[in-house]
Amino acid sequence: MADLHEMNFGNMPNDDGNLLLDLAVATDAIRRHGVDPRFIRSFVGSQEFIHGRERRCIWVTDQDVSAAMKNEWLSAKFDAVIEYRSGSDRRTTRRLGEVPHRFGEIRQSGDETVIVVPRVSSENRPYLPVGVVPPGTIIGDRNFALFDAPLWNLALITSRVHWVWISTVCVRLRTDFSYSNTLGWNTFPLPKLTEQNRSDLTSCAEGILLAREAHFPATVAELYTTGQMPENLRAAHERNDEVLERVYIGRRFRNDTERLEKLFELYVKMTDK
Repeated sequence: MADLHEMNFGNMPNDDGNLLLDLAVATDAIRRHGVDPRFIRSFVGSQEFIHGRERRCIWVTDQDVSAAMKNEWLSAKFDAVIEYRSGSDRRTTRRLGEVPHRFGEIRQSGDETVIVVPRVSSENRPYLPVGVVPPGTIIGDRNFALFDAPLWNLALITSRVHWVWISTVCVRLRTDFSYSNTLGWNTFPLPKLTEQNRSDLTSCAEGILLAREAHFPATVAELYTTGQMPENLRAAHERNDEVLERVYIGRRFRNDTERLEKLFELYVKMTDK
């Protein structure tokens, strides 16, 4: 089986909202309160990614905390984080009051290119709403993330084969998919990929992203509404599905039932090993 890139949770603020900012507040902090722009980053949770909502966060490294503390606006934000965390019943949260400039759980440096996978998304879309965000973007814990992963990983996650797999093995939140990196990604049965396979899938992923860009500023939610996908985007996904499914059986699967049968056949072999 092919080795998949590690998928992690996003970063959890644990801040009572004090480190998260809407766009207007972030702009005001820089223009009127003299906050260094390097301390304000784009923040992407699941709603921001799927619906294209703009949000920012305060992101200060340990090396820059002294400089950040000199700004009164930032210092007031950090004081509010201290107050919130110190009042927690959890010992670990109270200890986080010692580092109020940091998110409660940090899983990235902030300089990575990231493939984003929302943890909860509608089952009514024909493909999972995944994508790529540029370096400097901070990923919230309502997403999973692949940091600096080869782009062919996106081709796998956004395929119909993967949609069928996670619709079967992952739990549901009402009728929505509740994605799991352990159940959905780590268990995903995939034949060993050649370098040519990876190259072909990388090209497919690029094609999907370019097709989306052609409809900017349409959001992921708008582009993947069932029955309303733009023709060029649907064609890009069809090409991706064909390339990947030929890796599995040398042709397209006839339907989702055949996809699932093959996946479980490979899964049994994988778990036997």
